[in-house]
Amino acid sequence: MAFINQLSRRGLATSNAFGAKIQEFVVIGGGLMGAGIAQVGAQTGHKVTLVDISPEVLEASNKRISNSVARVAKKQFKEDAEGADKFVASVLDNINTATSANKALETADLVVEAVVENMGLKQKLFKEYDQIAPPKTIFASNTSSLPIAEIASATNRLDRFGGLHFFNPVPVMKLLEVVRIPETSDETFNAMLAWGKAMKKVTVDCKDTPGFIVNRLLVPYLMEAVRMVERGDASIKDVDTAMKLGAGHPMGPFELADYVGLDTNKFIMDGWSERFPDETLFRQSELLNKMVSEGKLGKKTGEGFLGKY
Repeated sequence: MAFINQLSRRGLATSNAFGAKIQEFVVIGGGLMGAGIAQVGAQTGHKVTLVDISPEVLEASNKRISNSVARVAKKQFKEDAEGADKFVASVLDNINTATSANKALETADLVVEAVVENMGLKQKLFKEYDQIAPPKTIFASNTSSLPIAEIASATNRLDRFGGLHFFNPVPVMKLLEVVRIPETSDETFNAMLAWGKAMKKVTVDCKDTPGFIVNRLLVPYLMEAVRMVERGDASIKDVDTAMKLGAGHPMGPFELADYVGLDTNKFIMDGWSERFPDETLFRQSELLNKMVSEGKLGKKTGEGFLGKY
């Protein structure tokens, strides 16, 4: 009987879940990324619930979203104060906050997880949500570096699981990487793509490869720049100047690494080097490790590769 029930559950998800577009979604994690995703969703007419276990985090997120939406309204409704007020009110009316996802999961079309990059935590949350959310609900992680398939393995809805990788700041950055694992159904993938476009993002398709598209190319590039300096091939200043003037990049690799955060770069590279020890592009860097150990993480701490900020 359990097997029959499982087949019925899967059949319901396949036949009914994907006929309608994603209109209501839940964001797990009230940090900068989660709040940004919630804001963009509300601005594009979606009903959004932003979830975080900390009331203080949610309070800060609400304030951040309100201020950001007010700036958008001021820009879009320069000479129309009434229109601006209506816009702000409608956007904020589309967002609810909660310290538990349980109630919102009951009717959600989509769950987007945006918590810290911790595999155990992500798996724990999705395992819990899998027991609560209806069959129609698509699960997605906003991870930038962890394998989607490994996160999804904690659930029984691999066909309804994918990656939705936004970029900070979400209201400004136009790109959305839409990621599928081998089990992701075409219906699920197409629903995520359609939702991304409804969020007014430019979507790109990608398989579940380390770092997807952007970070898979960007992080090894940053690390190669670090290794050039470690070998004494060129100085930090000259590498940055060369890539800005020779390749047309708006930032050199060291300026960008400082902006992203050296701890973030180290975290990604440590994870990849552990999973793929034979990949030379994923080798760790003594210089980067030293900078992080000294607390020189870039702009966030006031000192990084480019010195003091």
